[in-house]
Amino acid sequence: MKRVPNDPGPTRRTLLTVGTGAVLAAGCAPAGAPAAPGPSPSGSASPGRPAGGPVPGVMTLFQDPAYNFNGLLALGAAGAGSSEVGEVLTAVNTINGAGLSAQTYVDTFRKLGDRLLTAPPGAPADSQTKRFRALRAAQYYGQALFFVLGSDAPGSEEQLYKSGRKAWDTFCDLCEPAAVKATVPYGSTPLPVWFFRPDEESTPRPTVILTNGSDGQNVDMWTYGVPAALERGWNALVYDGPGQGQLLFVDRVVFTPTWEKVVSPLVDWLSARPDVDPRRIALTGLSMAGDLAPRAAAFDERIAALVAMPGCIEPWLGFPPEIRKILTPGKEQTNDIWNKEVVPELPPAAAAVMKKRFEPFSAPAMLEARQGKLFTDFYTPATRIRALAITGVVGRIKAPTLVLDYDDEQFYPGQPRRMYDALTGPKDYLKLTAAEGAQLHCSPMAPQLHCEVVFDWLQHTLPGR
Repeated sequence: MKRVPNDPGPTRRTLLTVGTGAVLAAGCAPAGAPAAPGPSPSGSASPGRPAGGPVPGVMTLFQDPAYNFNGLLALGAAGAGSSEVGEVLTAVNTINGAGLSAQTYVDTFRKLGDRLLTAPPGAPADSQTKRFRALRAAQYYGQALFFVLGSDAPGSEEQLYKSGRKAWDTFCDLCEPAAVKATVPYGSTPLPVWFFRPDEESTPRPTVILTNGSDGQNVDMWTYGVPAALERGWNALVYDGPGQGQLLFVDRVVFTPTWEKVVSPLVDWLSARPDVDPRRIALTGLSMAGDLAPRAAAFDERIAALVAMPGCIEPWLGFPPEIRKILTPGKEQTNDIWNKEVVPELPPAAAAVMKKRFEPFSAPAMLEARQGKLFTDFYTPATRIRALAITGVVGRIKAPTLVLDYDDEQFYPGQPRRMYDALTGPKDYLKLTAAEGAQLHCSPMAPQLHCEVVFDWLQHTLPGR
């Protein structure tokens, strides 16, 4: 197919005007710049917000918005015990002192993870010390993992994931009671699950299934839900789905648009347990899972309550328009534009961005990235991302639904309001604001407030005790 003369499509120059940090954050505007426009005003500023842009003053740990966002996630996790303020800020100083890059970021956080798996100074570590040092190690390995494809050792990605997974499993084994570790059938690749309970009694309780997004790790589900659930007498289930954790980095299973086929086996597994009330199973979705979880709830009516954090109905729109324009109806034409016009002009940092963003949707792209190469098939993963759109099924959701939004939502601006408007069942919409320090995608600086909002709503919707 030939390109239509009046529609020249994306040019190399146009693509290269997209900031590296902006692409990595899937549309994130640089600090201090306005968010990308959306179809509704839901990304607008709130009264009482601080001056100085989305991350004013001390909220700017790094000048690059993508690194800054990840640093804020690590810092905000301290309230749940899954990081330490002094450790994170010392790492930030080390990275900035050495010069911010993927290499310095990966090296610094990997070494921090390694250090935490050794004994601290003083007396021999007891089980509680080992437990929370392992949790923090999982956080820091996850931080390193996010940028490893841009480092000089991209082939260490799987091993770095396994280091974080080992730390997470160590933490889970030392919980009281220990998390139940199991696998749940899913096609030819079982889903690993971690089931947390307030105690070992068999009393049926409400249970929340915590769904991660496109690049989070299990430790994030601790920060964004497990303690809040346990403190309210709820059970909490954490799992790896396609495109996540073990299924991505080890089993090489990428995302699927039919997320109900992932969640329904989890509901089956939970419903068979005597300590789960099958009438009170809630489902949350963090980040891109604000698209996945609603999709599952649209097809599985056993989900009694749903929270989208934030609401997302078209993940493909989270990519800058310059990237989206590459995709044409034809695979050959699309890949021809990508390989001949775009790839030769991409700086190394921008290439690393694309490797990271596309690996959960293409095992070949992930394997090429681990060899230091940029994928040549843009069409297949881009088509998979576009297929995640749930615009046609949101109206089927019957469960009471809470849709969260955030000031300066940089991934999916406007989409939470679009989801809320499309819902036909019981629904609530709530925006977390900069005035509360809860701005940006998933409120990285305020996960405690985030959990308070979510679990107060869940407790009201599906009373626990």
